[in-house]
Amino acid sequence: MLFPPALRHRDFRLLWLGLLISVSGSMMQNAAILWHVYDVSHDPISLGIVGLVRVVPVVGFSLISGLAADTFDRRKLMMVTQIGMAACAFLLGLLAFTGVKAVWPIYVLAAFSAAFGAFDLPARQSLIPSLVPREDLPNAFSVNATMFQAASILGPAVAGVVIGQAGLHWAYWFNAASFLAVILALLGMKARPTVAKEDRPQASLSAALEGLRFVRDTPIILSSMLLDFFATFFSSATALLPIYAKDILQVGPQGYGWLYAASAVGAVVTAVTLSFIHRIPKQGAVLLTSVMIYGLATILFGLSTTFWLAFAALALTGAADTVSMVIRNTARQLNTPDHVRGRMVSVNQIFFMGGPQLGELEAGLVAGWFGAPVSVISGGVGCLIATLWVARRWPLLWRYDQTVQPPLVPTPAAAD
Repeated sequence: MLFPPALRHRDFRLLWLGLLISVSGSMMQNAAILWHVYDVSHDPISLGIVGLVRVVPVVGFSLISGLAADTFDRRKLMMVTQIGMAACAFLLGLLAFTGVKAVWPIYVLAAFSAAFGAFDLPARQSLIPSLVPREDLPNAFSVNATMFQAASILGPAVAGVVIGQAGLHWAYWFNAASFLAVILALLGMKARPTVAKEDRPQASLSAALEGLRFVRDTPIILSSMLLDFFATFFSSATALLPIYAKDILQVGPQGYGWLYAASAVGAVVTAVTLSFIHRIPKQGAVLLTSVMIYGLATILFGLSTTFWLAFAALALTGAADTVSMVIRNTARQLNTPDHVRGRMVSVNQIFFMGGPQLGELEAGLVAGWFGAPVSVISGGVGCLIATLWVARRWPLLWRYDQTVQPPLVPTPAAAD
């Protein structure tokens, strides 16, 4: 049977299907928030502030959320976070429905949603290695990438139609309902995976900081996180898509929905292909090359004056980012012992989410001063420069190949 290995495991399959629905709703909401803010403010800098209000809770709660993922039942923690994000989505829908003409309530609810998300991501990613055997873990992240990118196509595309035909509030309310899919999947799991009692950390500052120390002492993880941060910081053009859709390409809300989904179109094709590949050879070299392609494609998007060229450039960014994401996630999980896995993921989310969210702020500020095309093109150039710096600073990243070397975990817990 032609079926990715990871999806042969029932509990992982349940979570995967639930996330497909829920992430589609979240991507719908992400597109809706940017449209909502620009519709109210008509200000590029206001779009950039969306990234700022999302990243502050991530940075503020990440160390605590990682400790929580390594201490509490990860399933139950996810149920709480899913309910919290659903409540934020419902309230955003009320704002849109009542026609509030102020951006600060949108910022507040976006920040609360990001805070719940800061606890959700470490619990979710730390749960996955407990649902599939070690040999299927790379494939699990490949099919997760497929799910994420498929949702990134479906969510924004549907958001464009819903915003144009039914109203902005329904995009938020559809997202609120979508969280039920993950809650049901978590309730339906037969396994009850959690960190072994003897490995659970004490609730202390030292335990919270252990994730930072682990990342610092594991060069392959540190360098990949920095690469991710700089690439997404400089090449974060998502916040400017309403400007491109309304003012440059003039394609309206439905065209905006497809532009928002464009990177996922390229990504989902790549992710489906990767899901049937057992291992990617020479992962380090492939990782650095894919990030360089990401930067070049961003420059091409910045130069675009037609819808289809812009769509193709964004699709290429998605394809390159998917290859990078699968390699980065697999390397980190294989090189991290389970008792510190949640804290490693929480440190990673500072880089993973901080890069694009701060990048949205940077993109909005530069666009406000010099225009959207200059902001996007300069960001692509910055991505290329940052990639070359990381490759020079950590030459082991270029040589990294999990197929020919053992995991590089610098703790005795690696031998399991």
